[in-house]
Amino acid sequence: MAGPFRARRMTNLVFRFATVQGRHVQWFLRRNCSVTPIQLVWLYVSLCVVSLGIGMFFWFQGAPLVIPFASLELVAVGLAFLVYARHTTDGEHISLQEGQLVVEWESAGKLERAEFPREWVRVEPRAGNGSLIELSGRGKTIRVGRFIRPELRPLLAKEIRLALRAA
Repeated sequence: MAGPFRARRMTNLVFRFATVQGRHVQWFLRRNCSVTPIQLVWLYVSLCVVSLGIGMFFWFQGAPLVIPFASLELVAVGLAFLVYARHTTDGEHISLQEGQLVVEWESAGKLERAEFPREWVRVEPRAGNGSLIELSGRGKTIRVGRFIRPELRPLLAKEIRLALRAA
């Protein structure tokens, strides 16, 4: 498996973030999630068991208000975990194939797609050092680079420019 720091070659060009297969170049930019949704479910279930177990112990000791507060806490944590789980598949897929630059961006299950003719694409960083990369052409604009560190975005923009010129 190639990590983001392994260099790839397209003819005589070196790419740090791209996957190259012949003349097809792809960038997969994903959110860095340390916990999978299944692991999150198991964590939440174990948290519920422990919290409600402690609440039941105190219920039997004569403190009946512990269970409602523990339940309220578990609902709040459950909602936070749900928001986290919805965004685990967020990412950007940029591909250069057959003269088209195709950008797909997914956020919380919503997918946006933009296609640009290779020769009309402009690649520009937005104002500011850590800003997103703006891809525009023929009246369409999309910003990419949300899932890469701000200091690496200029390198990604350079790679996209090089791939557009070499294709």
